[in-house]
Amino acid sequence: MKFTALHPMLYTNALQETIDFYTGILGFTCAERNEEWGWASLHKDEVEIMLAKPNAHIPFSQPTFTGSFYIRTNAVDELWQSLKDKVSVVYAIDNFEWQMREFAIYDNNGYMLQFGQQIESA
Repeated sequence: MKFTALHPMLYTNALQETIDFYTGILGFTCAERNEEWGWASLHKDEVEIMLAKPNAHIPFSQPTFTGSFYIRTNAVDELWQSLKDKVSVVYAIDNFEWQMREFAIYDNNGYMLQFGQQIESA
């Protein structure tokens, strides 16, 4: 048995605003959207994120997640420069002892997104 992909599903009551954040600020493409389901699929390079309005079977008052979404990139400094003045920053770009250069931001729902690049290739 082999796992082949992970596509997180982020719940939001602000579907259009979330699509706008990911497409307008982060450069994702909205590949598919279903108004009846309250669902959308967003893509950028090898990353896919699904968005959904919570249904009646899911207790939901506001977006919560106890971790973060870590996205590797091959141009972390360039990405930082393009985002830092447009988003809510969790921590600024820096080099870390685990050999990663990274930064973190919040999306429009408060989900934390981290972006990192191995220092050897930075």
